[in-house]
Amino acid sequence: MTRRYAPPLVLTSLLLALGPMCMLGVVPTAACAAPAAAAAGSMTMDQAVKMAEKKFHAKVLNAGTQTEDGKPIYVLKLLNDTGHVWTVHVDAATGAVR
Repeated sequence: MTRRYAPPLVLTSLLLALGPMCMLGVVPTAACAAPAAAAAGSMTMDQAVKMAEKKFHAKVLNAGTQTEDGKPIYVLKLLNDTGHVWTVHVDAATGAVR
């Protein structure tokens, strides 16, 4: 007799496996950003990108997620019209830019 697993159990297992894969860089950053922001309860990576582009009048070239002091941080590389490239850190929980 074959036993079937309940769909919620399978989904929970997949979600639990996603966390370590994000930390190891196996899963693309965008897939990891949404759970991190949901856990932080405030800002998604897309929201952080839009905010930074508007605030700095620049285009985001690259976006990633890091952890600083146990908190998710979005690291954004920006390019402005004059060709200047720099990096900013956005706190995923508060939206504060450093």
